[in-house]
Amino acid sequence: MSIIKVRAALETAISGMASLAPAWENVPYSPVPGTPYQKINLLPARPDNRENGPNYTEQGLLQFSLMYPLEAGSSPAMTRAELIRSTFYRGRSFTSGGVTTLITDTPEIGPAMVDGDRFMVPVRVRWRAQVTVQSA
Repeated sequence: MSIIKVRAALETAISGMASLAPAWENVPYSPVPGTPYQKINLLPARPDNRENGPNYTEQGLLQFSLMYPLEAGSSPAMTRAELIRSTFYRGRSFTSGGVTTLITDTPEIGPAMVDGDRFMVPVRVRWRAQVTVQSA
């Protein structure tokens, strides 16, 4: 259940940002030609079990793929990447269902590339969430 709560907290934060059509995981989306959008993927990593007992730390990436029309310059995509950085800044936290998700690093803006008919800029947000297991 903790990954569901992490996803809910991060998706709520995304929904609060200035509008850009999201292509959520496993939800139908048809890109509109000439209109930018963002693909969003939650990439959980191996849980950290260094703490003794039943508690553990979830961790992973929130991956944005910013999809912009070709031949329109890089500025619109980079402006969006900077908005993601200012929303998911290092040290910020988001809570859902009693699980707090912490942004651990400044979001990484990756190298741009052409993806089909789009100029794509990847942005990766690293996160972790401490999970307290309730005993029965």
